[in-house]
Amino acid sequence: IFKLKRTFPLITEQLSKFLEHERNRATIFPPEDQVFSWTQACKLQDIKVVILGQDPYHGPRQAHGLCFSVQKGVPPPPSLVNMYKELKSDIPGFEQPSHGYLLGWAQQGVLLLNACLTVEAHRANSHKDKGWEKFTDSVIKTISEHNKGVVFLLWGSYAGKKAAVVDKVNYF
Repeated sequence: IFKLKRTFPLITEQLSKFLEHERNRATIFPPEDQVFSWTQACKLQDIKVVILGQDPYHGPRQAHGLCFSVQKGVPPPPSLVNMYKELKSDIPGFEQPSHGYLLGWAQQGVLLLNACLTVEAHRANSHKDKGWEKFTDSVIKTISEHNKGVVFLLWGSYAGKKAAVVDKVNYF
């Protein structure tokens, strides 16, 4: 989907070195093979909505590469439960799922992205200012170049700072 690894080799090289060091000294979420799973869940041309969060869940078995999502069998974290409550109050007939696995949303054109794609276990925002912000800015710019009328939902004050990257004329 996104050719950002080839387009931004310096950013990804720096991140790779940082993550290699971090994984040797601490537990990092999501697992290495799931960091970019969001790129396979939602095709660039199909993106209608971008939900942007701060960073992955930092508890065991939670983060799997889709922002705010957890695998089936893992209890929905409080932030996701709150999202479900808001949806129920805003959308007549909305039924809260019994799980927190949001792959179905991604397959319908909802890109579930965090501003930082990795985090140290039990340390929210621990990978802030390590290079992910430049990378995800590039993702947002790529979406802006290829899609028109995308709705951007920037949840939380940290994610809200990404509003500066979003073209406010063409996007909501």
